[in-house]
Order: sequence, then C-alpha cells, then structure tokens
Amino acid sequence: MLASDPTLALAGQLVSRPSITPDDAGCQTIIAERLQAIGFVAERFDRGGVSNLWLRRGSGRPLLCLAGHTDVVPSGPRDEWLSDPFVPQCRNGLLYGRGSADMKGSLAAFVTAIEAFVAARPAHRGSIALLLTADEEGEAIDGTVTVTEALHERGQRIDYCIVGEPTATHRLGDMIKNGRRGSLSGRLTVRGIQGHVAYPHLARNPVHLVAPAITTLATTTWDEGDACFPPTTWQISSIHAGTGAGNVIPGSVVIDFNFRFGTVNTPEALQRRLSTLLDDHRLDHEIVWTLGARPFLTAEGTLVGAARRAIRDELGIETELSTTGGTSDGRFIAAVCDEVVEIGPVNATIHKVNECVEVAALTQLSGIYRRILEQLLTADV
Repeated sequence: MLASDPTLALAGQLVSRPSITPDDAGCQTIIAERLQAIGFVAERFDRGGVSNLWLRRGSGRPLLCLAGHTDVVPSGPRDEWLSDPFVPQCRNGLLYGRGSADMKGSLAAFVTAIEAFVAARPAHRGSIALLLTADEEGEAIDGTVTVTEALHERGQRIDYCIVGEPTATHRLGDMIKNGRRGSLSGRLTVRGIQGHVAYPHLARNPVHLVAPAITTLATTTWDEGDACFPPTTWQISSIHAGTGAGNVIPGSVVIDFNFRFGTVNTPEALQRRLSTLLDDHRLDHEIVWTLGARPFLTAEGTLVGAARRAIRDELGIETELSTTGGTSDGRFIAAVCDEVVEIGPVNATIHKVNECVEVAALTQLSGIYRRILEQLLTADV
C-alpha cells in the first residue's frame, strides 16, 4: 500500500528511520540521492554532531528554497501506540508513524513535487534549493542557522522560501503561516535574607518581596499588537525557592519567564521596560536573558500570492494567513530571505502518541508545492 503513491512511499521510507534529534538516521542521504539524480548539487554543513544538507539545482535567480527537518521527537510510551512508531502503517486513510506529520510527509512532498516539476520543466528559470537539518526539534543551535550563516558569509540570499511545518488546523490548506512571533526568555533572581520562619524580623522573604512585582508584570499591557500579531504576552514558566526545609525562609527566589512578541515590539525595549518595573519595586535582583527568536513577517506579495493560488487551484479553498504558534526554523531563514511562508499538513497529532497524516493530503501537498514552483520558476513575476 505504501508503494501505491510516490509521495506516500517516500514518506513511509523516511518514517521508518528513527531519526530522533540529532540523529538523522540516513534520511538526508535518501533525499540527496533522489535529487542528485536530477541535477542537484549537495553541500554538507554539519556542525556539533548535527547533519545539515544544502541541495541546489541551477545558479540563477530567483532562488526558491524548500526547507525542513529530518529529526523527530521521541515516540513516547511504545505500548500506547497502535503500531510501532517507526514502522509506517496505513489504516483508514491515515499514515501512522513518528514524523509522518512533523515533518517527513512534507519532505516527501517536497521531493516528489520537485521531481515532477523538473521532469516537466528541465530548463526552468532560476534555481531550486532544499535545506535540511536534523536539529530543529532540539536546541536548534547547530541546525538551519548553520546553513543560513554560511549563506550570509557568501553574500547569498534566498528569494523565496517554503518551510514544510504542519500548519493546517482542520484540513490541508486551511491555514499557512506567513510569520512567527519572537521569543524572549529570562531568569530572574530576587535576593532576600534567609532565616528561621519563627523569626521573620531577622530575615527578608524574597517570595513576599517579589509578589507585588509579579502582579505588576502579569497585568502590564506591553503593546496592543497589530493586524498580523496579537499583543505581547508575558508568562511565568517556573518559580523556585526554598531549601527543602519547612521552617526556613529562603534566601532567594528564581523565576523563569517568557515574552512572545510581534514586530511592533523589540527584545531590547521589552528588556528595558521589565527592568524598570522591577527597579520601581526596589528589588535586589539580576536577570539573565535569552533571545530565542526575533519575529518575522512576510507581507502579501509574490510568495504569499503564489501559495494562495496554489492552494485554491489544488484544493478549491481559500487559505488563512496566521502567525500563531511557537517558533520555527523560519526565524533563521528570514535573516537571508525576505519572503518566507510555512505550508504543511494538519498539526493535530504532532508530537503525540499515534501521530498520523492523511494519505490523500500527502499527494495534495505535493501538488501545492509543484504549483508554487510552476508559478515562480516558469514566468516573470
């Protein structure tokens, strides 16, 4: 059954490789061999034990890049799966297996779309590239960013990029991402004076001291958002204090928090404003900041228009643009590409037990990608 459709067959082949981050498990080699056979040149940008692959056909402009990751998250409890997560199984029109939706199905659709397009248009204009990493589900410090840094050093830009993240909510094509929010994390340490709970006048409880500041931060309006991004949010993810003894006032409290923000704000402005609010509360504190991602946005234009038309022609529906969700590798690609969109299958089962994707959607997704290639690489835009 897996051999009945080329996209399904390749998706099954990739799912069968247990490529848990950062192990590629040979997935990139499978894809490279397919594309090298039709004129792609492969370059490796491995770093920190992570496999990164750049495949390109042609040297002209525009350069259209398809980007994705071969790594997957762990399967979770094997006994909760209906079948082995790394043995692809088709049941009731669904392909089951870890990575089927996130995002080996998209990778298979990339490859078959490219193969069909090149067979029909061997002398296409511009260039096609495929960027693959095995470090998207993990720390993402040696993955896609490694390739984009190399491209930047060469002075090479990508004109258009499609990331194969699962973006649909109810059916293929109902939503695509044309941007993502930024992510700014911080670890706040507030210092007090440790002491015995029976002698609070000899101590200063940092949990009590920081509580009013938490209320201030939680109720602050950081911005109003805009038409493309919701208002910035500030959330605590962890609070830790105490020695483990019930009769000791802690000497410090550590709070981990995160901002999710759009293009109307900046990490620098958020850092300044939060620090000012903490200073207003006269806290003895320090903050360690981590910028996980800057926001990016692709406005209505060439790539978004091509994606809309491709979905309309392939599926007969109008797609919705969205910037919701977490971060993606699009944040790295946006540094060397002005137009980035994410188009992929339904995301309802990603990272879950019994992850699956509709078999029919794989063929349709390949058709969407092929139609975008046709629009951008066969005529002036």
